[in-house]
Amino acid sequence: MYIATASSSASALLRASRARFFSSSTSTLSRTFLPSPPRASPRSFTAQRLLSSSAATRWSHGVHWRAPYTLRSQIRAIAPVVERVQRRIATMAPESHPFKEHLTSLPKPGGGEYGKFYSLTSLKDPRIDRLPYSIRILLESAIRNCDNFQVKKEDVEKILDWEITAPKQVEIPFKPARVLLQDFTGVPAVVDLAVMRDAMNNLGSDSNKINPLVPVDLVVDHSVQVDVARSENAVQANMELEFSRNQERFAFLKWGSTAFQNMLVVPPGSGIVHQVNLEYLGRVVFNTNGLLYPDSVVGTDSHTTMIDGLGVAGWGVGGIEAEATMLGQPMSMVLPGVVGFKLSGKLNNGVTATDLVLTVTQMLRKHGVVGKFVEFYGGGMGELSLADRATIANMSPEYGATMGFFPVDHVTLQYLKLTGRTDETVAMIEGYLRANKLFVDYNEPESERVYSSYLELDLSQVEPCISGPKRPHDRVTLKDMKADWHACLDNKVGFKGFAIPKEVQDKEVKFSFHGQPAELKHGSVVIAAITSCTNTSNPSVMLGAALVAKKACDLGLRVKPWVKTSLAPGSGVVTKYLLQSGLQKYLNEQGFNIVGYGCTTCIGNSGDLDESVASAIAENDMVAAAVLSGNRNFEGRVHPLTRANYLASPPLVVAYALAGTVDIDFDKEPIGTGKDGKSVYFRDIWPSSEEIAQVVQSSVLPEMFRSTYKSITKGNPMWNQLSVPETKLYSWDPNSTYIHEPPYFKGMTMDPPGAHGVKDAYCLLNFGDSITTDHISPAGSIHKDSPAAKYLLERGVDRKDFNSYGSRRGNDEVMARGTFANIRLVNKLLNGEVGPKTVHVPSGEKLSVFDAAMKYKSAGQDTIVLAGAEYGSGSSRDWAAKGPMLLGVKAVISKSFERIHRSNLVGMGIIPLCFKAGEDADTLGLTGHERYTIDLPSNISEIKPGQDVTVTTDSGKSFVCTVRFDTEVELAYFNHGGILPYVIRNLSKQ
Repeated sequence: MYIATASSSASALLRASRARFFSSSTSTLSRTFLPSPPRASPRSFTAQRLLSSSAATRWSHGVHWRAPYTLRSQIRAIAPVVERVQRRIATMAPESHPFKEHLTSLPKPGGGEYGKFYSLTSLKDPRIDRLPYSIRILLESAIRNCDNFQVKKEDVEKILDWEITAPKQVEIPFKPARVLLQDFTGVPAVVDLAVMRDAMNNLGSDSNKINPLVPVDLVVDHSVQVDVARSENAVQANMELEFSRNQERFAFLKWGSTAFQNMLVVPPGSGIVHQVNLEYLGRVVFNTNGLLYPDSVVGTDSHTTMIDGLGVAGWGVGGIEAEATMLGQPMSMVLPGVVGFKLSGKLNNGVTATDLVLTVTQMLRKHGVVGKFVEFYGGGMGELSLADRATIANMSPEYGATMGFFPVDHVTLQYLKLTGRTDETVAMIEGYLRANKLFVDYNEPESERVYSSYLELDLSQVEPCISGPKRPHDRVTLKDMKADWHACLDNKVGFKGFAIPKEVQDKEVKFSFHGQPAELKHGSVVIAAITSCTNTSNPSVMLGAALVAKKACDLGLRVKPWVKTSLAPGSGVVTKYLLQSGLQKYLNEQGFNIVGYGCTTCIGNSGDLDESVASAIAENDMVAAAVLSGNRNFEGRVHPLTRANYLASPPLVVAYALAGTVDIDFDKEPIGTGKDGKSVYFRDIWPSSEEIAQVVQSSVLPEMFRSTYKSITKGNPMWNQLSVPETKLYSWDPNSTYIHEPPYFKGMTMDPPGAHGVKDAYCLLNFGDSITTDHISPAGSIHKDSPAAKYLLERGVDRKDFNSYGSRRGNDEVMARGTFANIRLVNKLLNGEVGPKTVHVPSGEKLSVFDAAMKYKSAGQDTIVLAGAEYGSGSSRDWAAKGPMLLGVKAVISKSFERIHRSNLVGMGIIPLCFKAGEDADTLGLTGHERYTIDLPSNISEIKPGQDVTVTTDSGKSFVCTVRFDTEVELAYFNHGGILPYVIRNLSKQ
């Protein structure tokens, strides 16, 4: 057994938590099911949306969307905020709508109507048939929301004329139908909403104006850690520890679900946000009081794109953008180009969806799709299940696209039925999408759509592969893996190198694992995790992994006990079909017991390694490996002690766990020795596609989805037992180390601070390429010698109770200290030294980044950051922008930015600048020891999106950069000091 009990620190928490949480509560939480009203006026619709009905629990939307009906008009009271919104919406009654003549009825086959919709067909514009489906969704939204104020007729025309306007980088507004949050990003979002209410109060305005105006779904999935593994009790034990560590955060979220209207919280232990979104929350088509429109969503997790596999337009945004969307602000976006990706052929036997997505990711990274939509089409679409499509859509952030979109077709409709959506709902969805030119029927002739560029992949050319050891787009075919691994050992330190001297590459470290002899080599697998929504939503690869485990058990192979194995399904449905198939017991025998329902290892919540394993790695400088079915494998993310991290399909995770090393040629070398004494090879345990399909067909049933999600919002005894106050303003506890009132609006007035440049700033950090949000704002463990650790210890928090950075995102004091605290940070100011430190230029002192930043701030000195390409890639963390702002960073100058992170910097008032093509800090001879002045006008009207600015240094060097305010709206945010002050001032005036 690897860890039948928790690590020592976890054990203490576990013992303490059992007594605290096991006085069971009988209270339940439920989504309310209400019958359909007659079609209501816009006024009554608004009131219904913004107020909970008396029958609805206060922390649900109070809407049963699975049937095509919405709330009955039963409003108990009309709050002032509702009246204001009613007046605004009343002006948008059909008789005053700029496109009122295109409001069309959708009849039911048996008589009556489903509702009305704004018809693209009735526009009779030939340009629509040439538009990609993803752009048609933007078009419909613009037409429906057109008020000639937030959304203008000219915006509709820009989208209609997409072929001509997209290359010109024109700006359009977009109003998503809903917002999706997870708890790591959801907690700071709710903190921001709470402190915005305080700011409204301080400005003498109505704090109730701060309320979500669109449905907000928050799934608690990022907090569970793999403290206990290889145990039948792992799920319960890990959940007890999760609640013990996060009780205050969870209570805060529960408060938010009662204090803010239109917010649904899915409690811990329910699943991973994107799988829950795919299987349950995704509407595909909204029917809101008789008005039909496409589902669309923005989420505070970059893998929100998984829903694109269901034909729902969705992508990740920063938390601050999501908050503005909740409050009714349109998103300002550049009308994107669309890459048409044609799929043909069929996957070969034994090739998985994971192999496909890693291949697609590599192709699209090479093609260049940052800021673009990717739309899939072609004859190969029919060969991909909905789950396969969702796997490809999920990894959009890894290939750099805003979306990887699969238009709705018959495969989508079949999946909706499989996952328990009612026949009537599915009929409504199909009827609406067909009527509005948003449905693909491959049995009918299609008009030719136009794309900005084209790619094509024959599915039969996809080979089994993994990606790593440090980036998701560094794909390696299985047949080349052994050679690639040895090249990585030889290569200099980098994305594909560890610089291990030849003479020690074959080193063996022997140690005792709980009394058993054990050994490690470079490449030994110490973590094998079936994890992440990317793959756990796909029955084919999950049941494929179980079949590998069964075949291995039958042949007498076992995973070595010092490999930390874990299985974290994305929803309870996975558990049901693994049990139905009779295969879960074989996963258990190999150590892949279920450890919880959440993101776990994929986001760094892998828990401690056994002390004997950790010591063997650390004391001998071993390059240990993790193999996980995740979507991110940046160094330092999965676990501090696994320098090599490989993304693989769940069946390959099991295979590598059995092999015990990544240093293996599966074609030629045996995985192990069977019970008959004969060598067992990869081919002996690998299931055929037909075997997998048969098990999927017999084991994955609609009733599993219905029963799982019928009770998903009921919570569990630990959640239901949390007591929260029924107040609209949050009572901040100054002693809390989890939830703290942030200083964003201290001293705020109704007058915006205006535009500004930067004068004589010092360089806080000087980076190379591919600095990720994991480097900028870590989500993993809090290092014992870090500034954040010092802060917690000073406040009486024991080291065993530190929890993770991700769990403390509601406390700005911790997060500011955790900014740039990644132990693998490479800062050129340190001349090759790796770690979270920098040089305080005036004194020459080497300090932690936080201490250096505070020294600059106390002296009234601004700072900037120099960076290379792809700055801010990775998860969409608003703290990666909030943290630098709190450290006093005024600008970031890089070769290029990841899309969401650039937007987040703007949202926090930080100036993003790009070097000119072919230039960077090195080519310009910048060392980071200079002082930098950025010449920007103080009048915002004198700044244009994308204009050139001159940066001068005290060394006499000057260079020209492009200021990356990409839209006029972003300039308005900058003028106000950020997006949230902008929203507060605007709402205060209404």
